[in-house]
Amino acid sequence: MATITFYGAAQEVTGSCHLLESPACGRVLLDCGLRQGGDAVERIHNERFSFDPTSIDAVILSHAHLDHCGMLPLLVHQGFRGPIYCTRASADLLPIMLKDAVGLYLRDLERENLRAERRGRKPRQPVYDEHDVEQVLRQLEPYRYGKTFKLGSNGQVCLHDGGHILGSAIVEVTLQENRGAKTLVFSGDLGRKGSVLMNDPQLLEKADLLLLESTYGDRNHREEDETMEELRTVLHETWEQGGNVMIPAFAVGRTQEILFHLGRLHYAGQLDAWQIFLDSPMAIEVTRVYDRWLELMDDEDIRELSAAHRESLADFLPRLQLTADTEQSMAINRIKSGAIIIAGSGMCTGGRIRHHFKQRIWDARNSVIFTGFQAQGTLGRLLVDGMKTVKLFGEEYAVKARMETLGCFSAHAGQTELIEWAANFQPAPRIALVHGEPRSQDALADKLWDRLQVRAAIPATGESIAF
Repeated sequence: MATITFYGAAQEVTGSCHLLESPACGRVLLDCGLRQGGDAVERIHNERFSFDPTSIDAVILSHAHLDHCGMLPLLVHQGFRGPIYCTRASADLLPIMLKDAVGLYLRDLERENLRAERRGRKPRQPVYDEHDVEQVLRQLEPYRYGKTFKLGSNGQVCLHDGGHILGSAIVEVTLQENRGAKTLVFSGDLGRKGSVLMNDPQLLEKADLLLLESTYGDRNHREEDETMEELRTVLHETWEQGGNVMIPAFAVGRTQEILFHLGRLHYAGQLDAWQIFLDSPMAIEVTRVYDRWLELMDDEDIRELSAAHRESLADFLPRLQLTADTEQSMAINRIKSGAIIIAGSGMCTGGRIRHHFKQRIWDARNSVIFTGFQAQGTLGRLLVDGMKTVKLFGEEYAVKARMETLGCFSAHAGQTELIEWAANFQPAPRIALVHGEPRSQDALADKLWDRLQVRAAIPATGESIAF
């Protein structure tokens, strides 16, 4: 008998972590992600595993976003020494993601300890450091899509293209147990059909239990043409009133998609004379990784690059300036109007975007464009929900900039796409909804019953399902 226990992304979007247990494979984690929102140092120091990391035999990673991989350094710090299976492209992205994250954490902790010292309090020691990141990277065992590999004594795994970001995987685990074979499919983060650069999520046909993401389980995204028209409108209106545009963007996936769309507008003659800045060292590095893996991406979109005589996503947008160092980033502050600034973090929980907010969020001529999901408790979510003032670096600022959310840029499947993807399994499997807020999960569960006559479970943190 196999069981799956849900330790993260259970009735919440971030912190993906599910423990699979079976005599056929041992104890295997599906993802080991970081919860997002609130103070980063507090969040990391309050994180506790509900299992002994030394008892885990392996980790299977769906993709390289931090809410799916960000706790791997803590896992190895506490004694995990098994293999970490992932796709080859994910293995290329993980050094960038994890090294950047640990650097931010250690710098934030250092600042906090300085404040604590001034107040006579003891400093806190880091719960993990760069050495743990290096250990994670030594334990990676990457595989290509479609290659079946062994898991434990009687299990096997195959990773399929999830269409979410570069290297994202749908995880298929088959277990040979005494009562026959059992198949678990974990969707990971499922991409949208027709999104730029990424292939459509691969269709699978068989599962006994399906762990299905539900981030947008309560709604569908707007059509791409509508969203592109909305983007053109926001950019042009902001240009006409002499403002600037700030785009909080995830370094992996969203940034590259934004660059591609802006490049399309440029070649169509529909982009005003903006100065465009990619103000994220990590996103710059990730974009170079994307360039190395163009072979994995959508053929039609890559042909567009070739037609423009470009071999790089950054080159596809001729006006783009890459501002890797701090001095270049600070120089953007001197530009009074006509700048599009793409910067992390995507949910505004840290990174350079907060510095740009400090310079510009109080000016009604400026615009902020959100292009991805904003989790509960993040600054991005508070701004999307209409926050009127924001505290940045110890000071209060009025929020007067225009706020726009463009849904078509989401890298997650919408409600109808999730249902259609799940409908391909025959016969219908048991379904457990993960990676979604309760409202989205309830709505998706209702639709799955209406369309497929499947009663989807919505497990809480710590709950287990046997299959």
